[in-house]
Amino acid sequence: MKKKWEAEFSRRFARHEDELKWLYGELYHGDMQAYDYFVSMLYRAYCGRPEALRELDRVREADPGWYKGHEMVGMLMYVNAFAGTLRGVEEKLDYIESCGVNYLHLMPLLESPEGRSDGGYAVSDFRKVQPELGTMEDLSDLAAECHKRGIAVCLDFVMNHTSEDHEWARRAAAGEKAYQDRYFFFDNWVTPNEYERTVPQVFPTTAPGNFSWNEQAGKVVMTTFYPYQWDLNYANPVVMNDMTDNMLYLCNRGVDVIRLDAVPYIWKELGTNCRNLPQVHSLVRIMRMVCEIVCPGTLLLGEVVMEPSRVVPYFGTVEKPECHLLYNVTTMASTWHTVATRDVRLLAHQLQQVFALPGDYTFLNYLRCHDDIGWGLDYLFLARFGQMEVPHKKFLNDFFTGRWPGSFSVGELYNDDPRLGDARLCGTTASLCGIEKARTDGDMAAMETALRRDIMLHAYMLTLSGIPVLYSGDEVAQENDHTYHDDPLKAPDSRYLHRGRMDWKKAERAKDPATVEGHVFAAIRELERIRAQQAVFDGTADVWLLQTGSEHVLGIGRYREGEKLLALFNFGDAEETVWLNDPAPTVNLVTGEPQSALKVTLPAAGFCWLGQKFDA
Repeated sequence: MKKKWEAEFSRRFARHEDELKWLYGELYHGDMQAYDYFVSMLYRAYCGRPEALRELDRVREADPGWYKGHEMVGMLMYVNAFAGTLRGVEEKLDYIESCGVNYLHLMPLLESPEGRSDGGYAVSDFRKVQPELGTMEDLSDLAAECHKRGIAVCLDFVMNHTSEDHEWARRAAAGEKAYQDRYFFFDNWVTPNEYERTVPQVFPTTAPGNFSWNEQAGKVVMTTFYPYQWDLNYANPVVMNDMTDNMLYLCNRGVDVIRLDAVPYIWKELGTNCRNLPQVHSLVRIMRMVCEIVCPGTLLLGEVVMEPSRVVPYFGTVEKPECHLLYNVTTMASTWHTVATRDVRLLAHQLQQVFALPGDYTFLNYLRCHDDIGWGLDYLFLARFGQMEVPHKKFLNDFFTGRWPGSFSVGELYNDDPRLGDARLCGTTASLCGIEKARTDGDMAAMETALRRDIMLHAYMLTLSGIPVLYSGDEVAQENDHTYHDDPLKAPDSRYLHRGRMDWKKAERAKDPATVEGHVFAAIRELERIRAQQAVFDGTADVWLLQTGSEHVLGIGRYREGEKLLALFNFGDAEETVWLNDPAPTVNLVTGEPQSALKVTLPAAGFCWLGQKFDA
């Protein structure tokens, strides 16, 4: 068979053949029949890859760090909320480009049942687009147009589970053993109860337990997230083969970045917590090799919503890499903690750990995403300052829902469990920063501070190494959508508070810098331009914390090839003066004017980017 392969595929496959065969054999106990099918499937996917995508693969293969520079800016959006359909998104590409965006993350858009989709994360067909959003041809056309404009397209690949409406699940429920073997079916509750002893619950209030009774099959099925999401059994090679095939199908539609959803959960083993097991890393490593063989222009983005010690292993090693990109999730939570407390010590402590990581590691940085904000903070560190976990979570949630005296935020709680204080937070960046409350109150002074806070947070995000990602609407200070309460399908899920439809009237007002929308849009766009022009923002730069002498001011230093950046961010609600005592000639990168780095004064919620140049 190998003699008939195209030379390009043969070359790529030969580079990985020994490791691929060994890892696959280890996972599947030497099942060479399954392995041979797997390899033949890879070649079919390669042969089915359009020539335009093959050309893009070759360009990116020649520049494997194409995504690691300082020019990338992402935007995250729901297709229906942003423009109604995939065609609508294509029609809005001029606007997307005007935002400085060249990385477009389309939230789940594959076929899923209404009312039982978990926002599109319960997929009933991995090869069909949700009909009201368009078709696979529309997705391919959008990706092709994005590629013409230099925009990479990211799409979620929900690999841990399928919808109960998926063909495999329907056939399993009907009693077909081959399809029940693709999931975790049990005749009674004995084994599921054994699992429950060691496996944590993901949603203990809205979807307690990790198993559900299926009346049609007369059996128990594993459902880690929600009862309508059935966990796939990756110990079955058929699952691995067919799900990899589904992933490559999406890659061949033009998807550049595959977001591996809930990747830590994909391998289950009795007696463990079913999280981050060694086999998970073997599976991700195989998928990385698969991409390098079939579609090397494709990146893997791992969704690992855990503390840094759990996240970093998903990069793999230099010799055996796994994910190209990972989320900087702990930084997001620590950032909002800092907004509420005005105390930067936890954030500085957390960033110090990130800055110590190898520069080859590329994170996605974001202020807000489609999901809630969970308070997975370093409570051992916070205990040094007398901040205990449960009361501190309550403070944060009270602050961001406006119940705390003096709070400027407007948010809502998700999965509220008052007993444990484990509620999560929902709200747009603008509303959490105080823009919504200031507008409602008609308080112009509060609005001025809220706008500074919003822009300061975006500047801070753009200062970090990696790819900054805007949540669609943040660029025009879009506020919470309280109308979700009137929709019976959305009302139970407070995350729809920040998943509102794009307000195109706001986007139109963004053309006027005298408006709130125009002020925020112009500021973020200017910061993006500066970042793209200044090599000191490159991922290869040295990054460290600056000693500011203030618990309210975060300082970040960057250095690369004779260029130095001193970045200061005042999270406090009063003016702060920082003595950096740096005598080198310095320019304020935002104003373009000379500015001393000996003594720097920042307004409440203000920031500055100070640049210095040295002879290389």
